[in-house]
Amino acid sequence: MKVIVLGAGVIGVSTAWYLAQAGHEVTVLERNAGAARETSFGNGGQISVSHAEPWANPSAPLKLLKWLGKEDAPLLFRLRADPAQWRWGLKFLLECPAARSKRNMIQLLNLGTYSRNCLQALRAETGLQYDHLTKGILHFYTSQQEFDLAVEPARVMRELGCERDVIGRDEVVKLEPAMAHIAPQLAGATYTNADESGDVHKFTTGLAALAAERGVKFRYGVRVQKLRSEGGEMSGVEFANETGMYEVLSADAYVLAAGSFSPQLAKAAGLTLDIYPAKGYSATLPVLDAAKAPQVSLTDDEYKLVFSRFTSPEGDRLRIAGTAELNGYDLALNPVRCEAIVRRTLQLFPGVSRPELASYWTGLRPATPGNVPYIGESRVRKLFLNTGHGTLGWTHGAGSGHALAQLIDGRRPEVDFAFCGPLPAKQGLSLQPA
Repeated sequence: MKVIVLGAGVIGVSTAWYLAQAGHEVTVLERNAGAARETSFGNGGQISVSHAEPWANPSAPLKLLKWLGKEDAPLLFRLRADPAQWRWGLKFLLECPAARSKRNMIQLLNLGTYSRNCLQALRAETGLQYDHLTKGILHFYTSQQEFDLAVEPARVMRELGCERDVIGRDEVVKLEPAMAHIAPQLAGATYTNADESGDVHKFTTGLAALAAERGVKFRYGVRVQKLRSEGGEMSGVEFANETGMYEVLSADAYVLAAGSFSPQLAKAAGLTLDIYPAKGYSATLPVLDAAKAPQVSLTDDEYKLVFSRFTSPEGDRLRIAGTAELNGYDLALNPVRCEAIVRRTLQLFPGVSRPELASYWTGLRPATPGNVPYIGESRVRKLFLNTGHGTLGWTHGAGSGHALAQLIDGRRPEVDFAFCGPLPAKQGLSLQPA
């Protein structure tokens, strides 16, 4: 079967890899000069199954009101004359009640656990190196109120099979000695031993290289202009090729994995996707004092920041990422938000680096109102969706790619998830952790 994949981020490349493994002829179209140049370039580095509580939860509306207009707010709505933003915002509020939030949490947990297993199996098979650490993720709280709010979601996650254990400050310091000096400020923490971290850019570019060796054709520097459909069925993709000339490609199946730009492409095919770009920021600091840098990947839930240490022969780096700004497709770096990230980091880990050494990045995360992505066949025949992963694209990348490749191959993935479209009756093969 010939398959065209639109997008070469971690989602698109993972999908292409598994499709090629199943024997399909795969072409990937990507507008940038290489893989993982946008959303999959500079994220927080976490494989965080434990980060399954959706943004849309019962406490979100009051927090949003408190943060409205604050330049350094963790989640900032910049209200615009943009119908798509207002429609997305209203649907976000509809996902906030407890029952809806729990349903979405279950979806994210199931997909996250499955995806982590896929990633571990893929790593064992290929030997890919991407500065990964398997020391778990520690969610810590310096606000008693925020910690109290976290206890119930952690309990629900444990009931659903994610071991997010509630721990005290002494256990925090035992797990992560770099936090010893702020122990008196800690209200508590939760810890998930099975979670991981790693550099998504290194992973994605490495996997793309392996996929190319196994026959996947990557066409970089091309701009998809339109998805052609006739009679409710895909008939081709129009794009400007590497030389800028108009070209049309046809296939037996098409995968839309274009991140925040997916809704624009889907619209031409007659689909409306509830995806809005959430601009995230990251700072990367060289580690100047190894003893002062965390080894365990951390989540500062109060400030909505994550911390991952990348250890490599070139030197250690500390990646800090977070915040979300809903402001359309604007990619301008806001210095206030950048400085807030580094300021919080050096408050927590004084002496780990120097602020003037920070490298900043921003990217658009394709967010759905309930944080649950679109995976599966759309109502346009031959068009499959793998998009809308928001801040969890790295966490869900391998599993989403594996699941969609199985669906295209006529097999049902062994994960309890609300896939789009009809599901094959035949069960897929069991995938065990490495």
